[in-house]
Amino acid sequence: MATLLLHLSDFDEARWAKGFAEALPGHRVVRRGDDFDLSAVDYIFIWKPKPDAFDGLVNLKAVLSLGAGVDALLRHPGLPKDVPVVRFMDADLTQRMSDYVVSQVTMHQRLFTRFKRDQLARRWVQLYPPAAWETTVGIMGMGMLGQDAVKHLKVFGYKLRSWSRSPKSIEGVEGFVGANEFDAFLAGSDILVNLLPLTPETRGILNYETFKKLRRGGLDGGPVLINAARGGHQKDADIVRALTDGTLGAASLDVFEVERLPEDSPLWALDNCYFTPHIAAASSEKTGVAYFSKAIRDYEAGLPLPNVIDIERGY
Repeated sequence: MATLLLHLSDFDEARWAKGFAEALPGHRVVRRGDDFDLSAVDYIFIWKPKPDAFDGLVNLKAVLSLGAGVDALLRHPGLPKDVPVVRFMDADLTQRMSDYVVSQVTMHQRLFTRFKRDQLARRWVQLYPPAAWETTVGIMGMGMLGQDAVKHLKVFGYKLRSWSRSPKSIEGVEGFVGANEFDAFLAGSDILVNLLPLTPETRGILNYETFKKLRRGGLDGGPVLINAARGGHQKDADIVRALTDGTLGAASLDVFEVERLPEDSPLWALDNCYFTPHIAAASSEKTGVAYFSKAIRDYEAGLPLPNVIDIERGY
């Protein structure tokens, strides 16, 4: 009998355990604190690993990550180096991320900050926003999430450009690749959307120097940042500075360097910063159970695991 261990922080383990037990008859589903033999664990389903997350798990067959981002897992000193890591990536999560990206892009393209300030000042000024086809959205990261966001944004008619580690040929998208083309990518972008994986190369990439290189004059108030990837990509202090001095006109943030966001963060008080508590593409319990249960059944039937992480690349 194969054993699945749940190691979830910030989630209701009991509900997930019940779901997996129903979806995986013939498997043993255990939680931290239960009485079981660590060496008998075949799979660990994990989110935000504790320091002892992998202690005693000497016979693991796979590490199953609840999130699409696996940077915390890959940094964990106890992660077994020879065990495949599978990340959660399905149509439900992808759609939720695209929902978030589209909502924030359209809000900023329609100059929400400017008109909200006018409303509070009881100021009637008929400033006409640029059309979607006059606005360029630059997307950092052309994996499954980036490509789906492009598909949805195309419907509205935005000019689209992308920046990625390796070349991507996508109809209707001007592609830029690697460090040598990063500045050129930024120079033509009015709204910068970050959907990159977090790696040593991308950590801190959303900084003041990056913001200064974005296109000026495309949007009233200045260019816009949207970060729905990882908090490690950004420097919160640089975002505050850029939003305050006009380098950025506005920002939408779903992630932060420290989560939860500290109460003394200056971001709370900025009316041109819109943030949500890391929920842009929250993993659904129903679809998560279905996805990983199928992955386990398929693997035990001799099929390959889905969405296995390349440890060297970091995603």
